[in-house]
Amino acid sequence: MTEKPTTVAFKRVYDEPAESDGRRVLVERLWPRGLSKERAHIDLWLKEVAPSHELRTWFGHDPEKWEEFRRRYEAELASGEARKAFSTLRDLARQGPLTLVFAARDDQHTNAVVLRDLLSRDDLSSRNE
Repeated sequence: MTEKPTTVAFKRVYDEPAESDGRRVLVERLWPRGLSKERAHIDLWLKEVAPSHELRTWFGHDPEKWEEFRRRYEAELASGEARKAFSTLRDLARQGPLTLVFAARDDQHTNAVVLRDLLSRDDLSSRNE
């Protein structure tokens, strides 16, 4: 039996939720400023999958550091609590539509993009935990 393809999207937490979002997972270490839990419409807050404080501070949302950020972030996701949290995301993605929710203004240089790309890779279904 073949698993259904993973449908993973990402959007800002400040954008209106849509029915098509499926399960909405906040992938930030800190709760977004000025937003109540009710308005966020978050199904799960998975802090452990967010970049470490040190990596986030180093990156500072500087597009010039994007490729190095991706490399370092993927390395963080390969071990410890981040690995377990990523496994949870993968399981959720296999169950149906999943939207990775983030707070940054720049929607091209955010950890949600990295997570979406990793979840969309063909080889994810065959990786061992």
